[in-house]
Amino acid sequence: MTTVLVPLAAGCEEMEAVIVIDVLRRAGITVVVAGLEPGTVEASRGVRFVPDASFADVDVSRCDALVLPGGGPGTARLRANVAVRRTVVEFVQADKLVAAVCAAPTVLLDAGVLTARRVTAHPSVHGELERAGVRVERSQRVVADGNLVTSQGPGTCFEFAFALVERLCGAAKVAELNAGILARIGPNVGRPD
Repeated sequence: MTTVLVPLAAGCEEMEAVIVIDVLRRAGITVVVAGLEPGTVEASRGVRFVPDASFADVDVSRCDALVLPGGGPGTARLRANVAVRRTVVEFVQADKLVAAVCAAPTVLLDAGVLTARRVTAHPSVHGELERAGVRVERSQRVVADGNLVTSQGPGTCFEFAFALVERLCGAAKVAELNAGILARIGPNVGRPD
């Protein structure tokens, strides 16, 4: 069974965590929500998450994909965490799926994995990414480039989550899930082959 690791840091964006975790679990994917610190994680607007595990206790080698929620304070904590950056590098090198939304593509930047890659991100971090030489697709809500998938923010999270489901389970699973969810997921997501 496919396992996706979602690290959560204090100050993460609630919608970016909840929507992705929920949609992936509805698809039958095992999602390990890992707090950077022990105990509950308080998100940017006061919502509290109870992680499944501490990030330090997760055997990342058993995970097939990594998803980084954004949110300014949460992203800053992900960026500062050496183990998170090391995991990003390991997953990219192993050709595992790595996904980041909102400001979290800056974690990928700090990990040094964006050379010659295309991304999208929240407008607040476009300048930083572009100054570092990253090609930012400003008008794209979700961008897939090889094993990296990025998205813009809370309002793009259904498209982002369904793009991940499509990569991990196929377009038919996206269509099946969205029959009940009814999200607008864009013209290139969830079309059966």
